[in-house]
Amino acid sequence: MSELIFHHYPPSPFSEKVRIGFGIKKLSWRSVEIPRVPPKPELMPLTGGYRRTPVMQIGADIYCDTQCILRELQRRFPEPTFYPGGADGLPWAVNRWTDIVFDAAAGVILGAAADQLPEAFARDRGRLYFGPDYDFERIKAQLPHNAAQVRAQLGWIDQRLATGRKFMLGDAPGLPDAAAYYLVWFVRGRWQPGAEMLAEFPALEAWEKRVAAIGHGKPTDMNAADALEVARAADPNTPEHADPRDPQGIKPGMNVGVVADVDGGEEPVKGAVRFVDRESIALMHSNDRVGTVCIHFPRVGYRVTPA
Repeated sequence: MSELIFHHYPPSPFSEKVRIGFGIKKLSWRSVEIPRVPPKPELMPLTGGYRRTPVMQIGADIYCDTQCILRELQRRFPEPTFYPGGADGLPWAVNRWTDIVFDAAAGVILGAAADQLPEAFARDRGRLYFGPDYDFERIKAQLPHNAAQVRAQLGWIDQRLATGRKFMLGDAPGLPDAAAYYLVWFVRGRWQPGAEMLAEFPALEAWEKRVAAIGHGKPTDMNAADALEVARAADPNTPEHADPRDPQGIKPGMNVGVVADVDGGEEPVKGAVRFVDRESIALMHSNDRVGTVCIHFPRVGYRVTPA
């Protein structure tokens, strides 16, 4: 099996979710550090222009979005499972929920730091997270509201853990722990009053320490040029697959575009469909830097349209 190559940067909250996933599964992986804002010239040849972080690479197969990455890790490495206690299905709903909570947390953290953000970073994240009409004065004014939203939902996690569970699903860590932990990691690490908010939740804080102790598996550094060469030297390993029940009628060979289903100012990634099912879609894409790659996306949270 080809190495797991993870394109990320250390302060990335979504990357932390996957890094904890690597730790739960005790995996070895190669770490490629990428820029925090575009352009990302050593990443986008792999992703067909997709600019979000993180991305996982296995040979010439490229996995975009944490949902897609974590699902592929569970498929390839079923044990230790992300679904301890027979919780199949439910963890993905928790994962989706915490990504929605992240929007409020981003409002808190970027609102609090608005006057200190580097101009390029503020412009990029403002457009990405808050749409074409973003206004940091309005985001700052909404900070108390967003903080109240985050606090209430952190309280739900604390209630779950206050029953005596070591982890969200019981005695063993699983996907819900990675999905919830990255929010706590983000709030504590990036917002000065975060520690005070979290101190209200003793069960959550004790759990936070247990999840942090899981670690990130076994990463070793890799430079971006070597990762590009890995893709160029490999062929995609994704089989052709059709879904006769697909509501959009998407079939292998169709040319489509895929983009996050929010108004973040992003361009669709375009290519010919190689694989489609209820959970994911994969496109074949070629360029001079890496040859042909197969780029995978989740269906939930992404829009697929004819190219």
